[in-house]
Amino acid sequence: MPGKRLRPRKEPQQVRGELTRQRILAAAARVFAELGYAAGTTNRIAERARVSIGSLYQYYPNKDAILVALAARHLDAGAETLRRHRETAGPPETLDGALRELVHVAVQNHLDDPQLLRVLAEQAPRSTELLEQVARYEEERIAYVRELLERSPETAVSNVDLAARIMANTVELLVHKLIAGPEPLDLPAFEDELTAMLTRYATAGSERSSGLRRPVG
Repeated sequence: MPGKRLRPRKEPQQVRGELTRQRILAAAARVFAELGYAAGTTNRIAERARVSIGSLYQYYPNKDAILVALAARHLDAGAETLRRHRETAGPPETLDGALRELVHVAVQNHLDDPQLLRVLAEQAPRSTELLEQVARYEEERIAYVRELLERSPETAVSNVDLAARIMANTVELLVHKLIAGPEPLDLPAFEDELTAMLTRYATAGSERSSGLRRPVG
């Protein structure tokens, strides 16, 4: 059964077991980031975690399942950061300010380990559970952007739902790709440019509808 090989073998029932599982995941993150996925064998992960290979296999059947668990953990962290921001952030004075905060939160969520992000993006197997988790997180981001657009009098897009989907995915894809990329990134400049792009898109709807469609011929 293809999905079974991507699932953990067991969920820890005691604190000690959970600590062991977290040590395995932390060690795998370092091994994959430093050596790449091909060279990141389960033996190397067990050695870095200071557990026996047998103990590792009690929790994960192979390194694919470990990488899926790391991807799920990254998504969980992003979703929790977004929820916390939505609960604590006060009403923004401008749409530009709100979008700037959105971009900053996304950037901060991707800064822990760019090398590991690259491995996750390129190598993580797509299990059914992981794809469902990706879809849930995407809908949360879209819902948040939709709220920002609906609350702001500056919003000029004609289709808020579609605009929210475009903007939320633009942020996630660009942040992930550029931070995980091989070239160094000027983060303040990147945040400025991405915020400006989103703001111009969200506030120029009337120009798009009236000025860009001209008769041909």
